[in-house]
Amino acid sequence: MIVTRTPTRISLGGGGTDIHSYASRYGGFLISAAINKYVYITVNKRFEDSIRVSYSKTEIADSVDDIEHPIVRETLRFLGLEGSLEIVSIADVPANTGLGSSGAFTVGLLNALHAYKRENVSQETLAEEASTILMDVLGEPIGVHDQYLTALGGITCLAIGQDGTVQASPLAMSDGIVEELEASLLLVYTGVKRRASEVLGDESRAISRGQDGVTAALHTVKEIGWQVKEALETGNLQRFGELLDHHWQSKKRLSTKVSSDLIDRCYELAKRNGALGGKIMGAGGGGFFMFYCDNHSKARLREAMAAEGLREMRFAIDFDGSKVVVKL
Repeated sequence: MIVTRTPTRISLGGGGTDIHSYASRYGGFLISAAINKYVYITVNKRFEDSIRVSYSKTEIADSVDDIEHPIVRETLRFLGLEGSLEIVSIADVPANTGLGSSGAFTVGLLNALHAYKRENVSQETLAEEASTILMDVLGEPIGVHDQYLTALGGITCLAIGQDGTVQASPLAMSDGIVEELEASLLLVYTGVKRRASEVLGDESRAISRGQDGVTAALHTVKEIGWQVKEALETGNLQRFGELLDHHWQSKKRLSTKVSSDLIDRCYELAKRNGALGGKIMGAGGGGFFMFYCDNHSKARLREAMAAEGLREMRFAIDFDGSKVVVKL
């Protein structure tokens, strides 16, 4: 039996510039952090010849082709695996909430199945393979962000070339600044789920059609990513909070689906109660909101968000990335 543990992630700056439609033309840059909210995948040999897959529903399929879950089906095809398997997934956070759970699921599944086959592969290889399955095989209008961050862990910079190459490097931050950053961030759940592809599809089509407004907004978001890197590496967290606000205003220009009346109301409430800035995680439209505030304002911000019905999720940075935690 194999069990893998793969972190989800929060975006700190530059998110969205990794989508293929933009990065293939202009190159992308972003900074993100893996967090200790995990997707767990269990793989075990099944006595019967069939394949049992358990996630939010349970499937029993006679062949790989009969599996409804697209990621499981295409991952098994990718690795040349067939029958007599049981695959179970459990997650700390719900899907479609902006924390990269689909990328984490794919990376964790690949890690588990490679271990099942007694194959040792690097975290970079897991990220590359997951990107191939999600982007090339399944045709999702996404980028490499989630796959690399959930595979590698840590607070990581990704530079994406126009040719698709990815350079990943850890952010140079002291332990003290990392702890201060964790203490200054508040992550709350809006209660709204949405598929990232719904928002990213709009952005990709706008770029392909040459809509200058969307492209210009992504240029701005990428530049903010570089500024966030400098702010975090120099320990200027006040500047980071201000950049989050700038990032959110630019992100809302990407698609009408990024925000909503509910999201706008929550953001303004947060700003009135001590947040310097914040943004919706992932493509937008719902899911988790992340805010930055100093420690003196956090209690007030926490109370305001709770009064609005937003549920806080406490977290810490994960520096392990995807790993095999049980191998029997």
